[in-house]
Amino acid sequence: MKAPTTLTIGVVAVMSASACAVDPAAAQDVIKLGLSVPLSGSAANWGKGSEFMCQKAAEEINQAGGIKASGKTYNFECITYDNKYNAAEGTKVAQTLINRDAVKFIGGALGTAPTKALQAIAERQDVLLFTVSWGKSLKGPEHPMTFTQQNTPYEILPPLIGYVVKQHSQAKTVAMLNPNDATGQETEPVAKATYEKNGIKVFASDYYERGTTEFQAIAARIASFKPEIIDVGSTPPADAGAIFKALDLMGWKGVKVNETGTGADTLKETGGDAAEGVYMGSGVVFDGDTVSAYQRKLNDEARKLLGEDLNTIQIGFYDAVYALKTAMETANSVEAKKVAETLPDITFPTFYGGKVGFFGKETYGNVQQMRLPILVTQVQKGKLVQVHRIDP
Repeated sequence: MKAPTTLTIGVVAVMSASACAVDPAAAQDVIKLGLSVPLSGSAANWGKGSEFMCQKAAEEINQAGGIKASGKTYNFECITYDNKYNAAEGTKVAQTLINRDAVKFIGGALGTAPTKALQAIAERQDVLLFTVSWGKSLKGPEHPMTFTQQNTPYEILPPLIGYVVKQHSQAKTVAMLNPNDATGQETEPVAKATYEKNGIKVFASDYYERGTTEFQAIAARIASFKPEIIDVGSTPPADAGAIFKALDLMGWKGVKVNETGTGADTLKETGGDAAEGVYMGSGVVFDGDTVSAYQRKLNDEARKLLGEDLNTIQIGFYDAVYALKTAMETANSVEAKKVAETLPDITFPTFYGGKVGFFGKETYGNVQQMRLPILVTQVQKGKLVQVHRIDP
Protein backbone atom coordinates (compact mmCIF):
# COMPACT_ATOMS: atom_id res chain seq x y z
CA MET A 1 0.00 0.00 0.00
CA LYS A 2 1.39 3.36 -0.98
CA ALA A 3 2.26 5.64 1.93
CA PRO A 4 0.33 8.92 2.18
CA THR A 5 2.16 11.99 0.95
CA THR A 6 0.98 14.24 3.76
CA LEU A 7 1.34 14.10 7.48
CA THR A 8 -1.77 13.17 9.41
CA ILE A 9 -1.98 15.64 12.25
CA GLY A 10 -4.75 15.66 14.78
CA VAL A 11 -5.95 18.50 16.92
CA VAL A 12 -4.24 18.58 20.29
CA ALA A 13 -6.92 18.65 22.95
CA VAL A 14 -6.63 22.02 24.66
CA MET A 15 -9.46 24.08 26.06
CA SER A 16 -10.52 27.23 24.27
CA ALA A 17 -8.61 30.25 25.51
CA SER A 18 -11.69 32.46 25.22
CA ALA A 19 -13.84 30.14 27.31
CA CYS A 20 -11.41 28.78 29.86
CA ALA A 21 -8.47 31.18 30.05
CA VAL A 22 -7.11 32.29 33.38
CA ASP A 23 -5.07 35.35 34.13
CA PRO A 24 -1.45 34.10 34.32
CA ALA A 25 -0.89 36.49 37.20
CA ALA A 26 -3.53 34.60 39.16
CA ALA A 27 -1.46 31.43 39.10
CA GLN A 28 0.19 30.73 42.44
CA ASP A 29 3.57 29.80 41.01
CA VAL A 30 5.64 29.57 37.83
CA ILE A 31 7.52 26.49 36.64
CA LYS A 32 10.55 27.50 34.60
CA LEU A 33 11.37 25.35 31.57
CA GLY A 34 15.00 25.85 30.60
CA LEU A 35 16.06 25.48 26.96
CA SER A 36 19.63 24.92 25.78
CA VAL A 37 19.61 25.35 22.00
CA PRO A 38 21.68 26.89 19.19
CA LEU A 39 20.44 30.39 18.38
CA SER A 40 23.41 31.21 16.15
CA GLY A 41 25.30 29.34 13.44
CA SER A 42 24.00 26.89 10.83
CA ALA A 43 21.56 25.25 13.28
CA ALA A 44 20.08 28.53 14.57
CA ASN A 45 16.67 27.94 12.97
CA TRP A 46 16.35 24.66 14.84
CA GLY A 47 16.88 26.52 18.11
CA LYS A 48 14.59 29.43 17.30
CA GLY A 49 11.82 27.08 16.23
CA SER A 50 12.29 25.00 19.37
CA GLU A 51 11.88 28.09 21.53
CA PHE A 52 8.77 29.04 19.54
CA MET A 53 7.18 25.63 20.09
CA CYS A 54 7.94 25.56 23.81
CA GLN A 55 6.36 28.99 24.18
CA LYS A 56 3.28 27.98 22.20
CA ALA A 57 2.65 24.86 24.29
CA ALA A 58 3.22 26.79 27.52
CA GLU A 59 0.85 29.52 26.37
CA GLU A 60 -1.87 27.00 25.52
CA ILE A 61 -1.58 25.26 28.88
CA ASN A 62 -1.47 28.51 30.84
CA GLN A 63 -4.52 29.89 29.06
CA ALA A 64 -6.40 26.64 29.61
CA GLY A 65 -5.98 26.83 33.39
CA GLY A 66 -2.37 25.90 34.03
CA ILE A 67 -1.04 22.84 35.84
CA LYS A 68 -2.92 21.53 38.89
CA ALA A 69 -0.71 19.73 41.39
CA SER A 70 -0.19 19.64 45.15
CA GLY A 71 -3.25 21.78 45.68
CA LYS A 72 -1.81 24.65 43.66
CA THR A 73 -2.04 26.08 40.16
CA TYR A 74 1.15 26.59 38.17
CA ASN A 75 2.05 28.24 34.87
CA PHE A 76 4.93 27.34 32.58
CA GLU A 77 7.60 29.81 31.46
CA CYS A 78 10.24 28.98 28.82
CA ILE A 79 13.75 30.36 29.41
CA THR A 80 16.14 30.02 26.45
CA TYR A 81 19.93 30.34 26.10
CA ASP A 82 22.20 29.91 23.08
CA ASN A 83 24.48 26.87 23.46
CA LYS A 84 26.10 27.53 20.03
CA TYR A 85 26.01 23.76 19.44
CA ASN A 86 29.23 23.09 21.39
CA ALA A 87 30.22 21.68 24.76
CA ALA A 88 31.90 24.82 26.14
CA GLU A 89 28.84 27.02 25.62
CA GLY A 90 26.63 24.13 26.70
CA THR A 91 28.43 24.08 30.04
CA LYS A 92 27.90 27.83 30.50
CA VAL A 93 24.21 27.48 29.68
CA ALA A 94 23.88 24.55 32.11
CA GLN A 95 25.45 26.52 34.94
CA THR A 96 23.25 29.54 34.20
CA LEU A 97 20.00 27.59 34.00
CA ILE A 98 20.54 25.34 37.01
CA ASN A 99 22.74 27.33 39.37
CA ARG A 100 21.59 30.89 38.63
CA ASP A 101 18.01 30.54 37.36
CA ALA A 102 17.25 27.59 39.69
CA VAL A 103 15.56 25.67 36.88
CA LYS A 104 14.41 22.15 37.85
CA PHE A 105 12.98 21.19 34.45
CA ILE A 106 14.80 21.38 31.11
CA GLY A 107 12.11 21.63 28.43
CA GLY A 108 14.62 20.69 25.75
CA ALA A 109 18.30 20.56 24.87
CA LEU A 110 19.68 20.40 21.32
CA GLY A 111 23.07 18.98 20.36
CA THR A 112 24.70 15.94 21.93
CA ALA A 113 27.85 17.74 23.13
CA PRO A 114 26.03 20.64 24.87
CA THR A 115 23.43 18.21 26.21
CA LYS A 116 26.13 16.03 27.78
CA ALA A 117 27.51 19.12 29.50
CA LEU A 118 24.05 19.96 30.78
CA GLN A 119 23.29 16.39 31.79
CA ALA A 120 26.42 16.15 33.94
CA ILE A 121 25.01 18.87 36.20
CA ALA A 122 21.32 18.05 35.84
CA GLU A 123 21.57 14.41 36.91
CA ARG A 124 23.63 15.32 39.99
CA GLN A 125 21.13 17.94 41.10
CA ASP A 126 17.95 15.97 40.26
CA VAL A 127 16.96 18.27 37.38
CA LEU A 128 14.64 16.63 34.84
CA LEU A 129 16.12 16.91 31.35
CA PHE A 130 14.37 16.58 27.99
CA THR A 131 16.53 16.44 24.88
CA VAL A 132 16.24 15.94 21.12
CA SER A 133 19.92 14.95 21.01
CA TRP A 134 20.85 11.79 19.12
CA GLY A 135 23.48 10.30 21.40
CA LYS A 136 22.63 6.85 22.77
CA SER A 137 25.08 7.47 25.63
CA LEU A 138 22.68 10.07 27.03
CA LYS A 139 20.16 7.39 28.01
CA GLY A 140 20.11 4.33 30.21
CA PRO A 141 19.57 3.40 33.88
CA GLU A 142 22.53 5.59 34.91
CA HIS A 143 20.63 8.66 33.61
CA PRO A 144 17.20 8.39 35.29
CA MET A 145 16.42 12.12 34.94
CA THR A 146 16.94 12.25 31.15
CA PHE A 147 14.24 11.72 28.49
CA THR A 148 14.30 12.03 24.69
CA GLN A 149 11.58 14.08 23.00
CA GLN A 150 12.43 13.22 19.36
CA ASN A 151 13.21 10.09 17.40
CA THR A 152 16.93 9.26 17.33
CA PRO A 153 19.05 7.20 14.88
CA TYR A 154 17.86 3.94 16.41
CA GLU A 155 14.27 4.85 15.50
CA ILE A 156 14.82 6.87 12.29
CA LEU A 157 17.62 5.19 10.37
CA PRO A 158 16.27 1.66 9.82
CA PRO A 159 13.08 2.88 8.05
CA LEU A 160 14.80 5.84 6.35
CA ILE A 161 17.73 3.90 4.93
CA GLY A 162 15.57 0.86 4.24
CA TYR A 163 13.17 2.99 2.20
CA VAL A 164 15.98 4.69 0.24
CA VAL A 165 17.66 1.38 -0.59
CA LYS A 166 14.35 -0.12 -1.71
CA GLN A 167 13.62 2.84 -3.98
CA HIS A 168 17.12 2.72 -5.49
CA SER A 169 17.83 -0.99 -5.71
CA GLN A 170 20.61 -0.40 -8.23
CA ALA A 171 22.68 1.49 -5.63
CA LYS A 172 25.25 -0.68 -3.84
CA THR A 173 27.72 1.83 -2.36
CA VAL A 174 27.61 4.82 0.00
CA ALA A 175 29.94 7.53 1.26
CA MET A 176 29.05 9.13 4.60
CA LEU A 177 29.81 12.52 6.13
CA ASN A 178 29.07 13.81 9.63
CA PRO A 179 30.00 16.78 11.83
CA ASN A 180 33.05 16.01 13.97
CA ASP A 181 31.35 16.21 17.34
CA ALA A 182 29.44 13.98 19.74
CA THR A 183 26.31 14.02 17.56
CA GLY A 184 28.15 12.97 14.42
CA GLN A 185 30.34 10.45 16.21
CA GLU A 186 27.35 8.69 17.77
CA THR A 187 25.27 8.82 14.58
CA GLU A 188 27.93 7.43 12.23
CA PRO A 189 28.20 3.84 13.57
CA VAL A 190 24.42 3.42 13.63
CA ALA A 191 24.10 4.58 10.02
CA LYS A 192 27.06 2.47 8.89
CA ALA A 193 25.66 -0.68 10.44
CA THR A 194 22.23 0.03 8.94
CA TYR A 195 23.62 0.47 5.43
CA GLU A 196 25.66 -2.72 5.72
CA LYS A 197 22.61 -4.60 6.98
CA ASN A 198 20.81 -3.44 3.83
CA GLY A 199 23.59 -4.79 1.61
CA ILE A 200 25.24 -1.41 0.91
CA LYS A 201 29.04 -1.16 0.99
CA VAL A 202 30.40 1.86 2.88
CA PHE A 203 33.21 3.26 0.70
CA ALA A 204 34.11 6.12 3.07
CA SER A 205 33.01 7.78 6.29
CA ASP A 206 34.42 11.27 6.92
CA TYR A 207 33.91 14.12 9.38
CA TYR A 208 34.00 17.91 9.09
CA GLU A 209 34.26 20.63 11.73
CA ARG A 210 31.11 22.57 12.61
CA GLY A 211 31.47 26.14 11.43
CA THR A 212 33.00 25.09 8.11
CA THR A 213 31.76 27.30 5.26
CA GLU A 214 33.80 26.01 2.31
CA PHE A 215 32.98 22.43 1.36
CA GLN A 216 34.70 22.04 -2.03
CA ALA A 217 37.64 20.00 -0.69
CA ILE A 218 35.37 17.77 1.40
CA ALA A 219 33.03 17.24 -1.53
CA ALA A 220 35.94 16.42 -3.85
CA ARG A 221 37.17 13.71 -1.49
CA ILE A 222 33.73 12.13 -1.14
CA ALA A 223 33.08 12.28 -4.89
CA SER A 224 36.46 10.64 -5.61
CA PHE A 225 35.09 7.33 -4.27
CA LYS A 226 32.29 7.49 -6.87
CA PRO A 227 29.61 6.29 -4.44
CA GLU A 228 26.06 5.76 -5.63
CA ILE A 229 24.66 7.20 -2.37
CA ILE A 230 26.01 10.11 -0.33
CA ASP A 231 24.61 10.43 3.20
CA VAL A 232 25.51 13.59 5.11
CA GLY A 233 24.18 12.19 8.39
CA SER A 234 23.56 14.68 11.19
CA THR A 235 24.64 17.69 9.09
CA PRO A 236 22.25 20.69 9.45
CA PRO A 237 20.33 21.52 6.25
CA ALA A 238 22.28 24.75 5.56
CA ASP A 239 25.57 22.83 5.49
CA ALA A 240 23.98 19.89 3.67
CA GLY A 241 22.79 22.18 0.89
CA ALA A 242 26.28 23.62 0.44
CA ILE A 243 27.79 20.11 0.32
CA PHE A 244 25.31 18.84 -2.26
CA LYS A 245 25.82 21.98 -4.36
CA ALA A 246 29.59 21.42 -4.36
CA LEU A 247 29.05 17.79 -5.36
CA ASP A 248 26.69 18.84 -8.14
CA LEU A 249 29.25 21.29 -9.54
CA MET A 250 31.76 18.42 -9.66
CA GLY A 251 29.37 16.40 -11.74
CA TRP A 252 28.41 13.81 -9.12
CA LYS A 253 24.91 12.47 -9.69
CA GLY A 254 23.51 10.01 -7.20
CA VAL A 255 21.16 9.41 -4.29
CA LYS A 256 21.29 12.12 -1.61
CA VAL A 257 20.39 11.57 2.06
CA ASN A 258 20.31 14.06 4.94
CA GLU A 259 19.31 12.13 8.08
CA THR A 260 18.64 15.32 10.06
CA GLY A 261 17.14 17.06 7.06
CA THR A 262 14.21 19.13 8.28
CA GLY A 263 12.86 20.98 5.25
CA ALA A 264 13.34 22.10 1.67
CA ASP A 265 13.65 25.85 2.26
CA THR A 266 16.98 26.06 4.07
CA LEU A 267 18.41 23.29 1.92
CA LYS A 268 17.51 25.23 -1.24
CA GLU A 269 18.96 28.47 0.12
CA THR A 270 22.47 27.01 0.12
CA GLY A 271 22.07 24.13 -2.32
CA GLY A 272 19.86 25.58 -5.04
CA ASP A 273 18.86 22.94 -7.57
CA ALA A 274 21.12 20.41 -5.82
CA ALA A 275 18.48 20.16 -3.07
CA GLU A 276 16.23 18.27 -5.48
CA GLY A 277 15.75 14.63 -4.56
CA VAL A 278 17.28 14.78 -1.08
CA TYR A 279 15.78 12.27 1.37
CA MET A 280 15.26 13.47 4.95
CA GLY A 281 14.51 11.90 8.31
CA SER A 282 13.33 14.90 10.36
CA GLY A 283 11.00 16.83 8.08
CA VAL A 284 7.25 17.36 8.38
CA VAL A 285 4.74 18.17 5.62
CA PHE A 286 1.97 20.63 6.49
CA ASP A 287 -0.30 20.60 3.45
CA GLY A 288 -3.23 18.40 2.53
CA ASP A 289 -6.69 17.79 3.96
CA THR A 290 -5.39 15.68 6.84
CA VAL A 291 -3.68 18.65 8.52
CA SER A 292 -5.82 20.45 11.07
CA ALA A 293 -6.56 24.16 10.76
CA TYR A 294 -4.89 24.75 14.12
CA GLN A 295 -1.68 22.96 13.16
CA ARG A 296 -1.54 24.82 9.85
CA LYS A 297 -2.07 28.10 11.69
CA LEU A 298 0.77 27.33 14.10
CA ASN A 299 3.05 26.36 11.24
CA ASP A 300 2.18 29.56 9.36
CA GLU A 301 3.17 31.57 12.42
CA ALA A 302 6.45 29.69 12.61
CA ARG A 303 7.18 30.28 8.92
CA LYS A 304 6.95 34.04 9.46
CA LEU A 305 9.64 33.71 12.14
CA LEU A 306 11.82 31.00 10.59
CA GLY A 307 11.24 31.17 6.85
CA GLU A 308 10.54 27.42 6.79
CA ASP A 309 8.11 24.82 8.11
CA LEU A 310 8.30 23.32 11.57
CA ASN A 311 10.11 19.99 11.90
CA THR A 312 10.36 16.99 14.22
CA ILE A 313 13.17 18.59 16.24
CA GLN A 314 11.07 21.61 17.11
CA ILE A 315 7.89 19.59 17.64
CA GLY A 316 9.71 17.74 20.42
CA PHE A 317 9.82 20.94 22.46
CA TYR A 318 6.04 21.22 22.19
CA ASP A 319 5.42 17.59 23.12
CA ALA A 320 7.74 17.78 26.13
CA VAL A 321 5.66 20.55 27.70
CA TYR A 322 2.49 18.44 27.45
CA ALA A 323 4.34 15.40 28.78
CA LEU A 324 5.49 17.41 31.80
CA LYS A 325 1.98 18.75 32.48
CA THR A 326 0.50 15.25 32.35
CA ALA A 327 3.22 13.74 34.56
CA MET A 328 2.96 16.55 37.13
CA GLU A 329 -0.78 16.19 37.43
CA THR A 330 -0.56 12.38 37.52
CA ALA A 331 2.10 12.49 40.24
CA ASN A 332 0.28 15.38 41.95
CA SER A 333 3.71 16.91 42.37
CA VAL A 334 6.10 19.39 40.76
CA GLU A 335 9.11 17.78 42.42
CA ALA A 336 11.41 16.85 39.53
CA LYS A 337 12.37 13.41 40.79
CA LYS A 338 8.74 12.36 41.30
CA VAL A 339 7.81 13.68 37.86
CA ALA A 340 10.69 11.72 36.29
CA GLU A 341 9.51 8.54 38.00
CA THR A 342 5.99 9.11 36.61
CA LEU A 343 6.87 9.92 32.98
CA PRO A 344 7.45 6.30 31.81
CA ASP A 345 3.90 5.35 32.79
CA ILE A 346 1.88 8.18 31.22
CA THR A 347 0.37 8.96 27.85
CA PHE A 348 0.01 12.56 26.75
CA PRO A 349 -1.30 14.65 23.80
CA THR A 350 1.19 14.95 20.97
CA PHE A 351 1.45 17.48 18.18
CA TYR A 352 1.21 14.60 15.71
CA GLY A 353 -2.31 13.75 16.84
CA GLY A 354 -3.70 11.43 19.52
CA LYS A 355 -1.65 10.38 22.51
CA VAL A 356 1.77 8.78 22.90
CA GLY A 357 3.92 7.50 25.73
CA PHE A 358 7.48 6.32 26.30
CA PHE A 359 9.43 3.17 25.45
CA GLY A 360 13.06 2.15 24.91
CA LYS A 361 13.82 -0.50 27.51
CA GLU A 362 15.15 -2.93 24.90
CA THR A 363 17.38 -0.39 23.11
CA TYR A 364 18.49 1.87 25.94
CA GLY A 365 17.98 -0.19 29.08
CA ASN A 366 15.40 2.28 30.34
CA VAL A 367 11.97 3.64 29.36
CA GLN A 368 12.87 7.22 28.34
CA GLN A 369 12.29 7.58 24.59
CA MET A 370 9.06 9.14 23.29
CA ARG A 371 7.21 6.71 21.02
CA LEU A 372 6.59 8.93 17.98
CA PRO A 373 5.71 8.52 14.29
CA ILE A 374 8.62 7.93 11.88
CA LEU A 375 8.44 10.26 8.86
CA VAL A 376 10.48 9.96 5.67
CA THR A 377 10.36 12.98 3.35
CA GLN A 378 11.97 13.97 0.05
CA VAL A 379 12.42 17.17 -1.93
CA GLN A 380 10.40 16.73 -5.12
CA LYS A 381 10.14 19.60 -7.65
CA GLY A 382 11.43 21.96 -4.98
CA LYS A 383 8.78 20.96 -2.43
CA LEU A 384 8.98 18.68 0.61
CA VAL A 385 6.83 15.56 0.20
CA GLN A 386 6.15 12.83 2.72
CA VAL A 387 6.94 9.49 1.07
CA HIS A 388 6.73 7.08 3.99
CA ARG A 389 5.32 7.03 7.51
CA ILE A 390 5.33 4.51 10.35
CA ASP A 391 2.95 5.15 13.24
CA PRO A 392 3.71 3.76 16.70
